[in-house]
Amino acid sequence: MPPFGIKDIIDIIIVALLLFYIYRLMKESGTINIFYGVMAFIIVWVVASEIFEMRLIGTILNKFMSIGLLILVILFQEQIKRFLVELGSHRRWRFLAKILHHRTDDAEKSVAWVLPVVYACINMSRSKTGALIVIEQSIPLDNYAKSGDIIDSAPNSRLIENIFFKNSPLHDGALIIAHGRLNSAGCILPVSHDSDLPRYMGLRHRSALGIAQATDAVAVVVSEETGNISIAHRGKLTTRLSSTELEHRLNAIATAVEQ
Repeated sequence: MPPFGIKDIIDIIIVALLLFYIYRLMKESGTINIFYGVMAFIIVWVVASEIFEMRLIGTILNKFMSIGLLILVILFQEQIKRFLVELGSHRRWRFLAKILHHRTDDAEKSVAWVLPVVYACINMSRSKTGALIVIEQSIPLDNYAKSGDIIDSAPNSRLIENIFFKNSPLHDGALIIAHGRLNSAGCILPVSHDSDLPRYMGLRHRSALGIAQATDAVAVVVSEETGNISIAHRGKLTTRLSSTELEHRLNAIATAVEQ
């Protein structure tokens, strides 16, 4: 038996980090139970074929593993795509940019959209105007932006309020903010089927959670029934935020992009 060396330690650390990242990604997307099921199957496969050397069971499980990998790729193509996009994101390799003294022109725009969004949400909350605003992070939202009408405007609270005015043709969809600008409105988002969501939450809240599970975007919701402000991020929905809490959260998210 070969000695346990530094390569084995590095191997274990890499596998542990990979499993943790996959666990976090699937937890955010609401598919954590499937992760537990896959891990349980792999443990049974390793114990049966490697430790106890059960040939028949090992052969059967080997066949399932070869087919199961293809099935998992088909079922979780969106999560795999998100994993690869986040892995190649500029945020993951920012240290290289620092070494090369590379600066992006998004630094000045990083927080420019925060106050217009907060002011608009405050006014829409008072008038109980329903709204759904999505802020792009590292994962591009181009496919969702194409489902709406392109605006390409500087952040403006009055424009945001007019978009979600009840008689506006764009008020039913989502407003997407990308690269510090109002990108498109009337956009269609994926809907979350999370059974833990209360029944009184409508399509806007489910769409906000859906985009937060499918991507790393931030979604702000203003309820048309109650005027309450909610925010969805990293697969979690936080409801009944005050204007101060909303501003604090959005500022923290915006400034984190450049850190």
